[in-house]
Amino acid sequence: MSDAPSSKAYYAKAEAALSGARLLLSSHDTDGACSRAYYAMFDAAHAALFALGVEQIAAPIKTHNGLVAQFGQRVVLAGHMSADHGEALNKVQRFRQLADYSGDPVSPENAKLAVEQAEAFVAAVRLRFSMA
Repeated sequence: MSDAPSSKAYYAKAEAALSGARLLLSSHDTDGACSRAYYAMFDAAHAALFALGVEQIAAPIKTHNGLVAQFGQRVVLAGHMSADHGEALNKVQRFRQLADYSGDPVSPENAKLAVEQAEAFVAAVRLRFSMA
């Protein structure tokens, strides 16, 4: 893999983060599972934006909120993926913020939901943008 980001490089990162999320969930690390599930979605969203030519090596999206906003505008509102996926990205981002910045752990139910949402999101990016 080259040092330059690309849709396939980001997709590979998404798959790796999703694998980590599954492992953390199976070991009952709900906070870790939520964090990795979110990053699986985050990297898959980058992959989608690179595939559409919205994001480029010379002008990468640098913030979480910027990425979520661009995904909503350029992927969801443009009709490339359903609004359900945009809503899932927002929901799992909130779980990750709870996991990473709160003293309260994410519940096992919400961690399971986060991993399931990430699985669906990454699969949808793979299918829609021909990642493999």
